Amino acid sequence: MKILVLNCGSSSVKYKLIDTDTDATLAEGGVEKIGLPDGFLKYKDFKKGSKEITELGLTDHKGAVKAILDNLTDPGVGVISNFSEIDAVGHRLVHGAEKFSKSVLIDNEVKDMVKQCYDLAPLHNPANITGVEAIEAVLPDVPQVGVFDTAFHQTMPPKSFMYALPYRFYTEDGVRRYGFHGTSHRYVSQRVGEFLGVDITKLKIITCHIGNGGSITAVLEGKSVDTSMGLTPTEGLMMGTRCGDVDPGALTYIMHRHNLDADGLQKVINKESGMLGVSEISSDMREIENAVNNGDPRATLGLEMYEQRIIKYIGAYAAEMGGVDIIVFTGGVGENQTGLRADVCRPLAFLGVDLDEELNAGIRGREAVITKPGSKVTVAVIPTDEELMIARDTREIVSSLRK
Repeated sequence: MKILVLNCGSSSVKYKLIDTDTDATLAEGGVEKIGLPDGFLKYKDFKKGSKEITELGLTDHKGAVKAILDNLTDPGVGVISNFSEIDAVGHRLVHGAEKFSKSVLIDNEVKDMVKQCYDLAPLHNPANITGVEAIEAVLPDVPQVGVFDTAFHQTMPPKSFMYALPYRFYTEDGVRRYGFHGTSHRYVSQRVGEFLGVDITKLKIITCHIGNGGSITAVLEGKSVDTSMGLTPTEGLMMGTRCGDVDPGALTYIMHRHNLDADGLQKVINKESGMLGVSEISSDMREIENAVNNGDPRATLGLEMYEQRIIKYIGAYAAEMGGVDIIVFTGGVGENQTGLRADVCRPLAFLGVDLDEELNAGIRGREAVITKPGSKVTVAVIPTDEELMIARDTREIVSSLRK
């Protein structure tokens, strides 16, 4: 079955075409700067083995989706002969609140329920639904499936997802921890079990999705029981431009001191904080690593803060679960920043982590165990593949319709 996976943002659409019979990626790329005159389509030309860019200047998501489909069927660079070869479309949907605990076939009722969550994810959910409606306009007869970032975390118990706020804010406004990156955490927790040949339903696993955005999840017997992101993706770890955990009193103090309204504060905590805010150099960890190597004190401070918070969450979740059997690193930083992994793992020796420093230094972007054979806790690098997980969920749901 050929599944088109779409991840629609406010001004972009990323895509992959996956053959779920072999798990092979047939095509991938994305449209960026939708609505701007310099918008473009970038894609991987699998025949040439190169990355290509085509200028488009598209005004809306419907045009972006059509451009992607035209590229997939292009006689020169396309990988399918016509649209009928696409069996289904799977969408990344960011926020499902408590309405969705698993992936679902998208219909009008589902769309309405996702729209009810707009207030919880105003930057993401509207764009996600725009992508769904764009496919409806271009491929009206193709089934669509929604896979929610928040769904994996719906197994958290109330003690993990409730905030110590007046209870009415939960019952009336849905204020609670939802967590994000759920599709990634689900994929790597399952994949590490396959990779190691172990039954994850009998284990305690901590998955660390570390990228420009980052979150950590406690996975007990295959289910999420706690996670670092909250009502929004701002809570938890220090990230590229997000502040992560901070005293809420500090935020109201800053608002009053600098005469900020809610939108102004949102900009500070989401766009101006994190590694960028502390270092005043960059939110890109590669640039931060270079600055640290050159002795920059603010970059060094930022990296130390960044790593400390990862260590704290791992330690907290190990205590919460009564131990840990496997720690997984994934995401752009987790998969590739070897020094960061080493800095995080060394203080965890008390838990039974015996890092193989030499082996770790050579692992970038591929599956591997980076602890020594006798290590009580296994630490693994598992590159995430959210698109493959979305494609698999889509295949399962669509296949059930055909029985």
